[in-house]
Amino acid sequence: MEVKNCKKCGVFFNFVSGLPLCPSCMKEIDDKFSEVKQYIYDHPGVGIQEVSEENEVPIVIIKKWVKEERLAFAEGSAIGVDCERCGRMILTGRFCEACKADVKKQFGNIIATTTKQPEKKLERDNAKMRFLK
Repeated sequence: MEVKNCKKCGVFFNFVSGLPLCPSCMKEIDDKFSEVKQYIYDHPGVGIQEVSEENEVPIVIIKKWVKEERLAFAEGSAIGVDCERCGRMILTGRFCEACKADVKKQFGNIIATTTKQPEKKLERDNAKMRFLK
């Protein structure tokens, strides 16, 4: 475990993973989630910058929620996040539908090639154990 300073309040805490925020600041941000979600619902064409400023939540956190598919922007919205594979703008998640389908296909091919056929048993494998007297 690593000890770090919270990026928001400066207190020392045991850092495990994720954002470098102490547990109390992390809880405060998680409590803001419902406010952000309601704000996006009430203002469908809103940009990430405006959401961040109006709700006092860093853009990084909003993008994290979008990538986790906890938040999604409205269809036809001029904003979104980039697909991590091809860079196309998407409304939620990490990958666009085309990249998801391609990755799924690649995983299917890998599984198919690594699946081994059962080996044929040799006649001697069926031989019984014999003891010497």
